[in-house]
Amino acid sequence: MWSFFHKLGSPPWLYSIAGTILRWLLPITLVVLVAGAVWGLLYTPPDFRQGNSYRIMYIHVPTAVVALAGYYVMAIAGAISLIWRMKMADVAMRAAAPIGAMLTFLALVTGAIWGKPTWGTWWEWDARITSMLVLFFLYLGVMVLYDAYDNKEAAGRACAVLSLVGTVNIPIIYKSVDWWYSLHQPASIKFTGESTIDSSMLYPLLLMIVAFYALYTCCLLMNMRTELLRREARTGWVRRLIVEEGKG
Repeated sequence: MWSFFHKLGSPPWLYSIAGTILRWLLPITLVVLVAGAVWGLLYTPPDFRQGNSYRIMYIHVPTAVVALAGYYVMAIAGAISLIWRMKMADVAMRAAAPIGAMLTFLALVTGAIWGKPTWGTWWEWDARITSMLVLFFLYLGVMVLYDAYDNKEAAGRACAVLSLVGTVNIPIIYKSVDWWYSLHQPASIKFTGESTIDSSMLYPLLLMIVAFYALYTCCLLMNMRTELLRREARTGWVRRLIVEEGKG
């Protein structure tokens, strides 16, 4: 185990293993993503109340779920960076922020598109919508804060602190529909008890959630590889890599 963590601290090893994972994971992710999208958007039955407008759920729900999980990834990386001064954790935190921001933005946009025919309005200062907007600003805050410092070590510490402080918003998002009056319906997928969504709609939704988790992993690994090349541009292993790719 300690040997594995030691390897994680090596930029060449991390760059190489990330590339190996991507070669296998990326094509599988694309297949699952297309299959889930076609199944959910084209072959599920219309909802008896919302008709076909509910189908945007197959984009909205996965983006929201993975945006929340991605924040924990960023915060955990920030904690590791603060406690153990592990530079690769700082790389992961930096790489995770723009992906999380994009997913949160997509969740907000698709939620607005779904809300218009369902609630009669594009936007409502609903507890869950507002807390998701806060999540979007937290992701943006990490990105902006990192670029605001010339000293990247200090930038990493500041971003890590902001990431950890922002974790208080995640349970608020999860429990907002229970704690306050909310236009959002309670969770339809339940791990304890029976889910309130029909299996014909549930299975493609679960497939899309899995696909978005895989897509997040691919994007995170690609961003980390890019960040590693940027940080290690003057090192020997990057120069050798450029020479080898030039020969190939």
